[in-house]
Amino acid sequence: MTTTQEAITTIDSLDTCEPLSSLRRSATTGEQGCGVAIERDRNPQVEAVPLVAADEAVIVAGGKGMRLRPYTTLLPKPLVPIGDKYSVLELIMRQLAAKGFRKVTLAIGHLGRIIDAYVGDGSQWGLEVKCLLEDTPVGTLGPVLQMLDDLPEHFLVMNADVLTDLDYRGLLDGHVASDSPLTVAACRREYLVDFGVLDIMDRQIQHLREKPSLTYSVNMGIYGVAREALRDYEPGQSIGFDTLMTDLIAKGTPPAAYEFEGYWADIGRPEDYDRANEEFASREHLLVPGA
Repeated sequence: MTTTQEAITTIDSLDTCEPLSSLRRSATTGEQGCGVAIERDRNPQVEAVPLVAADEAVIVAGGKGMRLRPYTTLLPKPLVPIGDKYSVLELIMRQLAAKGFRKVTLAIGHLGRIIDAYVGDGSQWGLEVKCLLEDTPVGTLGPVLQMLDDLPEHFLVMNADVLTDLDYRGLLDGHVASDSPLTVAACRREYLVDFGVLDIMDRQIQHLREKPSLTYSVNMGIYGVAREALRDYEPGQSIGFDTLMTDLIAKGTPPAAYEFEGYWADIGRPEDYDRANEEFASREHLLVPGA
């Protein structure tokens, strides 16, 4: 298993990479390292597993993690440690492998060479991993557009900073069965308002709710995607999943929701990251397959 320190010390050995737009050339010629595809010789000891229609995931890992500084000043957010032994990205890789995924593409940007050195070819998790380097940020959906022709009919897309025990296979299978263009993992959140809330109509107070609790569903940053739902978007543009959802709703083909009531943590802010680490010991059995 490659440690974060070992990954950092191998950065200088990596070749200069080409822009994301060279994906098809690199993918078809099998060129080493550069371009979107940072390719390697696969471990000959790892037996090839026949691919099926929905066993592929794209992990978007190109963000700078600005809200999580200073942790992300020298370390990409997907590699920040959780507990004593893992990074967030390793937990995701283990979970995907345990659910039968075989192929993972990492869209990397900021400090991306560290991520590439860390994951290698993915054989330590029984996965086939490819890193695609963004020359400029193109949003959460932009990297997917660049590789669209190389993806199966249905696939999983997720952010690289998600800590959850969501069943990724259940999400993708549900997406395929629903025949929806997009399925969004949704988690219910409860927010306690610290004030008395007034319902006012015509300058008169109709009702008082003292420190109410509000419940709502939030986007977990994990999606089941139908390839054809993305055909109308031009590769190279900066675009996010929020735009895709808004466009689908406007077309009368709204995304499906995959409602989830388990554990989900967004580690985007230092206080959230610290809390996730505090909770990890009690949740390790849920987050680490086989633990």
